Amino acid sequence: MRAAATSTSTAAALLAPRLTCSASRARLLSSRPPLRRISVMAAAPSSFRPEEARSPPALELPTPPLSKFKVALCQLSVTADKARNISHARAAIEAAAAKGAKLVLLPEIWNGPYSNDSFPEYAEDIEAGGDAAPSFSMMSEVARSLQITLVGGSIAERSNNNLYNTCCIFGSDGKLKGKHRKIHLFDIDIPGKITFKESKTLTAGQNPTVVDTDVGRIGIGICYDIRFQELAMLYAARGAHLLCYPGAFNMTTGPLHWELLQRARAADNQLFVATCGPARDASAGYVAWGHSTLVGPFGEVIATTEHEETTIIAEIDYSLIEQRRQFLPLQYQRRGDLYQLVDVQRLGSQ
Repeated sequence: MRAAATSTSTAAALLAPRLTCSASRARLLSSRPPLRRISVMAAAPSSFRPEEARSPPALELPTPPLSKFKVALCQLSVTADKARNISHARAAIEAAAAKGAKLVLLPEIWNGPYSNDSFPEYAEDIEAGGDAAPSFSMMSEVARSLQITLVGGSIAERSNNNLYNTCCIFGSDGKLKGKHRKIHLFDIDIPGKITFKESKTLTAGQNPTVVDTDVGRIGIGICYDIRFQELAMLYAARGAHLLCYPGAFNMTTGPLHWELLQRARAADNQLFVATCGPARDASAGYVAWGHSTLVGPFGEVIATTEHEETTIIAEIDYSLIEQRRQFLPLQYQRRGDLYQLVDVQRLGSQ
């Protein structure tokens, strides 16, 4: 693991002058009542109607159960041996928890090869559980026994006659807190580089997923979901502190877009983004990029790694969200008179 050498130093260089020059002003702001501080930041022409830039209006950021905690990103090697993958993942989760991690992330499709041929073979019936879902059962049991929050990467899920690329989120009691089925299927064709069509075997999910956990409110996406900024904006408007994207970018798009997209989602929405991919296997049919990463709400890379198997342990400090949003009060500067993001589900439930 490397702790964000170049990227973090660049972010620090950008942040340091503002932190230094604004020190006296920051002390002044902190001494004022909160409502006064908000009114100062909110000063903008009323005709801009920033509150209408989100429909329904954005939710207030909730107070998280923990403001500071350790997160683990388990960049696992994946083989064709499902039983080995399950025991290997469990060992990595246990090791991460032993180092103090309260939140653990696994990679996309960690229990078998990433291929259309393999999805049906390795798929599990999550609703049936037990022997029909050994990966699911392991995750539930280990989350309970270690009392951690687990964002379980993704596995192929079989439901009725459909297959889904599904992320299960478990609470510290081992219970399923939420289930995200990949909304945007990975169908691409870059001539001479890579062609993959998840839609040959998988069905797209229908629901955005935001989960309240012991480590805050988390919005979930899977790999290709990260390319769609509307989903991240929707999660931010629902009050998410953190976006988690299990993913397996490839050797073509990984070097170009993986870190770029993570930093963009974090900076645009002023929250944390955590990603977790599988370790690279150059002999596999689909070669993953790796580079699991934690990004802060200013778009700064807090911790990242290369392509080998490893576990990143890093700290999330949610107080940085409010601080960064004070530096750049975007929520008060949006132009609701010119554009609007509509959360179709929230609007329909009112």
